[in-house]
Formats: sequence, structure tokens, C-alpha cells
Amino acid sequence: MTVRAKPAAGLAIATIVKNNGHHRDIDEEGESRLEPNVGLEFDSAEDAQEFYNLYATKIGFRIRIGQLYRSRIDGSVVSRRFVCSKEGFQTTSRTGCPAFIRVQRLDSGKWVLANIKKEHNHELEQPGEICPSRIQRKIVTPTPTPTPKSKSASVLSTRTGLRSLDEDGPSGILDFKRLKREKINGETRSEPYKGLEFVSAGEAYEFYHTHAANTGFKVRIGQLFRSKNDGSITSRRFVCSKEGHQHPSRVGCGAFMRIQRQESGRWLVDRFQNEHNHELGAPIDASERVSSKGFKEELSHGLENMDLVESNGGFSLVTRSRESKIGSDWYNELFDYFQARQAEDMGFFYAVEMHKGRAMSVLWADSRSRFSCTQFGDAIVFDSTYRRGSYSVPLASFIGVNHHRQPVLLGCALIAEESEESFTWLFQAWLRAMSGRRPISIVADQDWVIQHSIAQVFPGTHHRFSAWQVVAKEQENIGALLSMNPEFKYEYETCIFQSQTANEFEAAWNVLINKYNMRENTWLKDMYRMRKSWVPLYIKGTFFAGIPTDGSLKSYFGTILTSQAPLSEFLIRYEKALEQRREEERKEDFNSFNLQAVLHTKDPIEDQCRRLYTITTFKVFQKELLECYSYVGIKINVEGAISRYLVQKCGNGDERNTVAFNASNINISCSCKMFEFEGVLCRHALKVFQIMNIRELPSRYILHRWTKDAKYGILRDVDSGGASQDHKALMSWSLREEAKNYIEAGTASLERYKLAFEIMQEGRRNLCWQN
Repeated sequence: MTVRAKPAAGLAIATIVKNNGHHRDIDEEGESRLEPNVGLEFDSAEDAQEFYNLYATKIGFRIRIGQLYRSRIDGSVVSRRFVCSKEGFQTTSRTGCPAFIRVQRLDSGKWVLANIKKEHNHELEQPGEICPSRIQRKIVTPTPTPTPKSKSASVLSTRTGLRSLDEDGPSGILDFKRLKREKINGETRSEPYKGLEFVSAGEAYEFYHTHAANTGFKVRIGQLFRSKNDGSITSRRFVCSKEGHQHPSRVGCGAFMRIQRQESGRWLVDRFQNEHNHELGAPIDASERVSSKGFKEELSHGLENMDLVESNGGFSLVTRSRESKIGSDWYNELFDYFQARQAEDMGFFYAVEMHKGRAMSVLWADSRSRFSCTQFGDAIVFDSTYRRGSYSVPLASFIGVNHHRQPVLLGCALIAEESEESFTWLFQAWLRAMSGRRPISIVADQDWVIQHSIAQVFPGTHHRFSAWQVVAKEQENIGALLSMNPEFKYEYETCIFQSQTANEFEAAWNVLINKYNMRENTWLKDMYRMRKSWVPLYIKGTFFAGIPTDGSLKSYFGTILTSQAPLSEFLIRYEKALEQRREEERKEDFNSFNLQAVLHTKDPIEDQCRRLYTITTFKVFQKELLECYSYVGIKINVEGAISRYLVQKCGNGDERNTVAFNASNINISCSCKMFEFEGVLCRHALKVFQIMNIRELPSRYILHRWTKDAKYGILRDVDSGGASQDHKALMSWSLREEAKNYIEAGTASLERYKLAFEIMQEGRRNLCWQN
């Protein structure tokens, strides 16, 4: 193996020679040296690996084969990474060590060392304690049958690039075909890792099956994802057989391997979770091969409905029937509760999903929730917190934001299974309960099944991903880089949260992925494609009732309804939480009608908004009004009736926003999009209103949903030319809620009843006289 240093680098020419099978390195003075430097050239990638292996032995660490990159033109390997064996976090022995070298293929066919990081984040071993790992070259001639002694040695096959499970043992790559032929006897082992590549999905499945058998667990075929363009399968998950809670034997195990289809047609492991939450069994004899013919994508039932089951000592793929996570004893208890509530509340709604005569998911909403949706159903959160951990109850809820910026319940559900069928049924049932009123926006998880269900049931609704899930996926996919590279973290967060325009975001994103060589990162490619569902720049132009982009609403049920609430307590705690939240809303209603916030200026706009807004919303507006006094507005151009202003904070040129003002109709818009996102005018727009001496806000800039009267007269601004079907539903719920309060007041005593009855008769006569 020959290593050449480029003369321009000013390095001594180092040559590593083989002498009777032993490696040694010499410099021009004959002294031993072995130090990687950018610019070193190698005859092959294997030479670079051998060189780095010798260097690692000398320093006191071991190496593994890391990521490789292929040419988009011919699919050939153009770059390779060799990393410290403690790189990543896939096992407890790894510390996310950043040390690596990356070699790149030149046009001449040589390989040059392009990047290097020498710092380790763990203690190194004594050089004398490490034996050089045996690096075997690819053999093109037929390989003789291995002897028993060589059975545990690493055998090279560049076809799949599988590494040895034992990180602390010899580096090398396992021959996948040989692995399948051999019985698992504790000697030959192979563990998945991110970056592992396969020719086909079937090969990946067989590999994971072999790994599972060797480790002591069984596998099932989990979720798959399809391309939105052509419907082809782009990603597959293989999971532990104890994943989920659909059966008493399942304990929600999180172990899985996910593979992603590459442009070359090969499949790459992009996610891997090795930790199980249950005891593993004894290694299983995996000599019986599981046929991969079930992986043909044209099968009508699809792999999402397949299970791996044990039969006659082997394994086979069988069709999985839909199962419910909801215990059978829950249904009787729930139905009794629903019927009791329906007897008290004529507006109480519930629906049950049926599948082959069996009850599945359940949805319910009382009349108060249905009425609240007519007022505050424009922006909702589909809260499926139960999916984050080991929850005994698969409870999901639809949450809105009321005029006091409090969470308000718009319906609850128990989800039988996390399939597209279940979520689609659930959203359709909720839409029926809410008289067909679709939200403008919805915050929900980004899972493929949820995305498709929302797109199908709520076309035109802006689906924003749950912030907790985006953060969790960030940690899973680029968490190590974010924690170890402050520069990358700063540039990444600046790109996401500080970009003001689409062009600015695009430029910053391209710089980021090119600078850090992440163009082939599958997760980042997916997130870029779905950027309109999570990047604040693309979200702020849609009304979300001010739900912050870096989080979601506080849990509606709080600590009252815990994750492990038993059936006997669930409904009691549910009712308690419901009453507590609604009492909080009643207190805020009372305060808004009976208390007044303190004015801080003599601006008539401030007094106008204090009279109209709830106290909570007024404080949000008042903060923007007070802030606008520390801003300056400069007119930058005029086009007809439209004037544009540059508004920035005094003494701070970093924050700049453009405001467009139309003098003909008093329309105003700001580049910060606060009004579009939150429904309250921003400090920049208020500054321009001050410049133009506007003394009263046009009614269109005071959303009725934020006012004290939000619960009443919800159709006050609607033209009276005729009642559409949508308006009839709103009017029905508004009158029903008012009638409910009227009846409660009228039945307090016999005298009140007589008065209420007379008033009602008089009102009915007046209505009948109307044309």
C-alpha cells in the first residue's frame, strides 16, 4: 500500500510497506511516522482504510466503516468515511465520537484524504493494548471453503457493506450470503446500523430476521411509506414482534429497523433502534430461510398488513387482521356513559367505527364542545399525546383556542389502531359532529397515515407538524451533530427560524447541506420537501390562533387525566378535568365583562380595543401598541394608492419589516404576518397607522373570535341576504346554547318560569310576524 503526500502540502513523502506480512511506516529520515493529513493520496479506498486502521492502533482506538457516497451518474462510489468505533449512539458503548477521515476518489482513480477530525470525546486506550484489525481485500477468484478457525474472522464482501456486531473486535465486513447459509451458533453475529446498504428490501428483511434470531426476538413487518408522485414504496419498517399494544403479548417495544429506497434502487438503513423494553429469549435457529417473495410490491394487500409468525419451527408471512388497542371491557363502560350523557344533553354526539362486526375507534363530543367549534374551530390541535409513551388509554382530543387564549375541548376519541383507515374514519366522524365545519389549520403529527387522512378529509386545511415530533426526529437524525458542532447548530437554527423570505430560506438551506456534506441525508431531504408544514416562514401566513411555532397548546386534561388512569377512574377524571377547564373559562368571561385593564397611552385605538377585546387578548394588543413607539417608519415607495414603509426598531437595524398601506380602503399588511397568523395587528402596522393618523381600527382588524362577545352573535358580520347551509348550522348551535342558558335561568323558581314563558311566547310571535 502506498501513501503519497502532495508536495504543495509541504509534507514528507510517507510510504507504508509490507514486510513479511507486517506493517511499518517510515519517513524520509527513516523514522517511524503515521499521521493522516488532508491531501494524502492512496491507490484505493482499501489502502486508506488500512492506513487509518494502523494510525488508530497506534493512537489507541478502533475504527469502523462509515458512510459512503455514490455518483448520481453511474452509481459508483466516489467518497468514503472511516470513523471511530464509538461514533454514533446505536449501542450503549458508543459515545457519538466525531473522529473520522473522509477520502474522495479523483478523476485519475486515486483516492485523496479530503476531511479529517482527530479529536475524540472519550478516553483512548493504551496503544499496546490494541491489535491491528485485519483488513482483507476483495478477492475476485473463488474463495475456498473457510476452515473452522477462520469462521469467526471477518470476511469481506462489498455487496452490502455489513459490519461486524462486535465493535471491539476486528474491523471488517460480513458476507451476507454466507451469513444466511450458516446456522446461528453464537459465533457469527451481525447488527444493523445506520448507513447499511442492501440490494433489495427482501435482502434487508432477511438480514434483520437473522439478526433477530441471533439476538433472541421475533420480527414483524411494520409500516411502509409510498411516494406521493407514483405510489411506489419508498420506505419500510421491520419491528420487534412485541411492538404496539394490539395484543396482550405485545408491550409496545420500540426496537425497529427502517430502510429507505435510494435513487440507485438500493435500500439504505436510515433509522435503527436496538433497545427492547422486555426480556430477550434464547437465540433462535434461523437456518430456515424466510422467503422474500412476499416483498413484491405489486401484492394487493401490501406489506403493511403482513405479520411474521412462527410455525413448525420456521417463520412465514401471514395477513394481519385489524386489531383494537382498546380493551373489550372499555366499550360497555363507554356506551353506558354515552347513553347517560345523551339523556341529559340532547346535543351529545358519539360514533363508533365498526369493522367486521367488531367495535373499533370511538368518538364523542357534548353540545358544549360542538358549540365551541362554531366559535373557535378555525384552528385546532389534534392532540395524540398517548403516542409518545406507554399510555394505557389511547386517548386523542381535538383542541381549539378560545377568546381568552385557553384550550377548549372540541371532541375526544379512543383510537383503536394507528392505521390510515382509523384516522380517516375519526376525522370524518368529527366533521359530521361539527356540522361539516372544516378548520383553516390543524396541528397534528407528521406520520404518513395522519398526513394522508388529513389531506383526504380536510382538503385545503393547512396541516402543521407537531413541534415535539419535529424536535424528536431532529434529535434522532442530526442530534449528534447539533450537540457537538455549535457552528452547525447556529446555522441550522438561523436558517429555520430567522429566514424572512422563501429565497432567503432556500439559499441558507443549500449552503447548510453543502457545507456539511448532508445532501444525501434522507431525513433532511424529506423535511425540505415538507417544509411548508413545519418551517415558521411558511406557516406564519396561515391563521393558527397564535399557537406558537416552537410548541403546541398545553395539554387540555393536564395532570388530572394521567397516562395510566385505570378504566374505573378514567370517566370520573375526564369529567373532573372538563368541569375544571370550563370553570376557568367562566372566570375569564366574568373578568372580561366586569374588570378593565389599565390604559397606558391616550391613543383612542387603545381605548377602542379595551372595550372590545377580552382582557387576555387586549394585553397582547397593548404590548404591540406600546412597542410601536420605539419603532420608526420610513416611506420607501408609492404605487398609486399604496404606500410602502420600512419599519425598524430605533437603534437596531437588524429587525426590518415592510408594511404596505392602501389609503383608498385603509387596508394594511406587514411582512411579519402576525395578523394573518394570530389575528392581532402587529407593532409595525400600528406604527404606520400612527404615521397616517388613523384614530380607529377598521372592524376587519378586530376579529370577533377575540372579543368579549365571541360567544354571542357569531354571525353579526354576515350579510342577511340568505342563510346558507353552513350558516344554518352556526345559527342552530348559537341559539341552542343560548336556549340552554335561558332554560336554566327560567326553571330556578315558579315565578321565573312564568316570566320566561311569557317572554318566549312574545318572542315567538314577533318572529312569526317577520317576513
